[in-house]
This record gives sequence, structure tokens and C-alpha cells, in this order.
Amino acid sequence: MRKRSSLAGFALFLLTVVMVFALSIASTGAQDATPIPEPTAIVSDLGTGSMKISFWNGLTGSDGVTLNDMLAQFVTENPDISVTTEIIPWNTLYTKLQTAFVAGTPPDVFMLHASEIPQFASYGVLKDVSGWYDTNGGWFPWDDISPTTQAGMIFDGVTYGIPLDNHGRGLFINEGAFEKAGVDPNVAPPTTFEGWVELFQQLTLDVNGNNAASPDFDKENVAQWGFAVGEWPRVNFLAALAQHGGSMISEDGTTVTVNSEAGVAALQNFIDLVYTYNVSPPEAGFDTWQGFAAGAVAVLPSGTWFRNFAAEQTDIEWAAWPQFQFGPGQGTWFGAHTWMLPVGLEGEKLDAVQTLIQWVSDNQVAWAASGQVPARLSAQAALDPENYPSNIILGETFGAYGVQDIQHVAVQEMYAALDPELSAALNNQKTAEQALNDAAARMQQVLDRNR
Repeated sequence: MRKRSSLAGFALFLLTVVMVFALSIASTGAQDATPIPEPTAIVSDLGTGSMKISFWNGLTGSDGVTLNDMLAQFVTENPDISVTTEIIPWNTLYTKLQTAFVAGTPPDVFMLHASEIPQFASYGVLKDVSGWYDTNGGWFPWDDISPTTQAGMIFDGVTYGIPLDNHGRGLFINEGAFEKAGVDPNVAPPTTFEGWVELFQQLTLDVNGNNAASPDFDKENVAQWGFAVGEWPRVNFLAALAQHGGSMISEDGTTVTVNSEAGVAALQNFIDLVYTYNVSPPEAGFDTWQGFAAGAVAVLPSGTWFRNFAAEQTDIEWAAWPQFQFGPGQGTWFGAHTWMLPVGLEGEKLDAVQTLIQWVSDNQVAWAASGQVPARLSAQAALDPENYPSNIILGETFGAYGVQDIQHVAVQEMYAALDPELSAALNNQKTAEQALNDAAARMQQVLDRNR
């Protein structure tokens, strides 16, 4: 078992992070003297009860609205408890939470992704909640979540989280765009990269109505794209990486393997969609969500959270499909929004937080209105297919072949090295091999430093 760092060590780590951040700001100051304001938290005071709970999360989209609506109902049913929620953009939330722990002023409860458990658990600041599961006499039914979700709650043999959902990736199809291209929206999704290319070519139309397979296709004047690679390239890549049999790091956790043959093949798939087959715009300069809303994208890889945008902010007739399959196997990225507690929370405040989390967990069917997939299998089974088709279709794939972020204390730092290299490849600035080799070199430094 790893030895957990002390709060003093954590404070030193945070000081280092702050210094690096300050130096990065200083290095860009000469280029841009305009100060960049820190994103503002959205604060809501719910209820008037004397037992006050502070709750931080990063749900800045419609999912945050859904959760606040649920908490408003909670305080109505539990009038002795009030809840102050702060919805903070994710990247700001991570730093603010670290600072709060060092200062000794963390919130009473907070929500992060399961992939952040290793980082915060390694600081020794998370509370062990294994006693809340029925395997240890608690209230949460352990067998009511998938094995992959279970694994995400644990670090070094200790259970630190209570899952709210499984959120992840799939495809949203514009049925009108299919019909415009003369393709039946009820066609079975392909199961090979070649099959997807053929479909995307049929769905990609120039201003003259020629599709991308036509010798008369005008690639400089595309009116409708079959696909869009710019919608969160990292998780698209992680899905294709798994489909090709690859991984981000070796099984023993010592070596970055993102630049393996499988990794290069996975990234090359997306590059070819842009520059060989002309069925997707480059990543840069194209708004994928608005493109879908305007009818300019036929098949959009996106997340469960896209449901509410498609349903409420567009007039598109749409349907959900499972994730693309570009490699020999299946795979799709997913994560879990997870309740976590500070290690020092005790007494009546702890009891109140447990009451809140249990109430939300018991009402997870209502959480489907956020677009996300409830973590509990019983709640997934209770969803209405008429109202929640995407939750059901995508949720089934997460349990069947979902791939989560690797469990590592520095996963976010490794992603920070990977993301710009994926963008460079998707914008034709580097080859797939060059981009992944450059990413792997920096990721290996992170891995070695945090081994």
C-alpha cells in the first residue's frame, strides 16, 4: 500500500503548483496585458434549516440545474437541513478545493469525478465511506452498481466515493441530415472503420449536393459533414485506443504506452477522416454543437449531457447510437460523478451529509433528467424509454464495454500533456506518430515523478 502524504507534504505540493502557475502567467503577460477574470461560482442557498451543509461541484451545465432542483426537494422533505451549493468550473474547482484543504476550510461535501479519487486520496484528505455500503452494514447496495463503477470508487483498497451517475460517450445522429443524404436513419451502425468511412462519405455533402464519395465532390465547399472529430478529442481517442487493444500506460504502471502501434492506429483513424476522406472538419475553428443544431453535422460523438441540448435547444429530430467502432473491439469512455467527503467530517454534520447523499441516491431516476445515466442499476432499469432513450442506450454500453480514466494520482497532469498533441495531429501540424511520441515523452516524465 502506498504511504499517504501528510497535509504538510500536500501544502508543499500545492505551493509548487501555484508557483508554476504564476510563472506561466508571467511568461504570457508581455503578450497579453489584459487580465483574465477567474470564473465565478454559481451559489444557491436552499432551505432554511439550522443544520447547514456546504456543497461544491463542477456541474456547470443543465446537470447542475437538475441537481439543484433535486436538492430543493430534499430540503423541503428535510426542513431541519439547508444546503448551500457552489457550482464552480471544473478546473477552478480542483485548485480551489486543494487550497481549501490546506487552509482547513473544505466544504462539507463535494462532487468530483471518480478519476480524481487517487489524487485526493493520496493527499490523505478523503473520508473512508466503505461503512456506507451494505457489504459493511450500510445503506448503499454494492451490487446495484456495475463492477467498473465499483472499481472507480476504490483506491489502495479503500472506498472513498458514492457514485451519482455514469456519464460518457456515444453518438447523436441528425435524422434530417440522413434523409437529406438519402440514407435511412434506421440503418444499422457499422462495426468497422471502413464501414463508418462509407457511411460518413454518404452523409457528407457539398453545396452542390454531391457526397464525399463522388468524383465531383467539392471538399472546399462542404454544406453537411458526416462526422466531427473536434468534440472532445481525448475521450474519442481513448475509445478508439481501447478498440485497437491499446492502453495509456502499461499494466504495471511504469511506462507510457499511448504511442504504441494501437495508439498511432487509433489517432490515424481520426486524421484520415479529416484529410483523406474529407468527412469531418479539422478540430480547430468548428463549433460541433452548433454545427449539429444547424443541421451541418450528421453524426456527432458526444456525451450523455448532450441530450438536453439536443432536446431543448434544437429543433433537430435526433436519435442516440452506441459509440463508433473503429478498431477490432468495442470501447467507449465513461466516468462517474462521485460524492466525496473531507476526512475530518464527523458528528451531526456527517449524519446530515449522509442523509442528503442517501436521499439523492434513492431518487436517482430523477437524475436522468440531467441527461446522465444513474449509477444504480435499479434506477437505470426504471427509466422510461420514451423520455430517456439516450440514457438507456448509452448506459448499457458503459456496463458492457466502458473504459474509465486510468487510476493514477497524476492522470490530469498526463492528460494536460496529451491534449495539445492530439490537437496538433487533428489540425495537420504533426503526424500521428510524432504527436503521440511527443506526448509520451512528457507523460513519462509525469509518470516517473509520481511513481
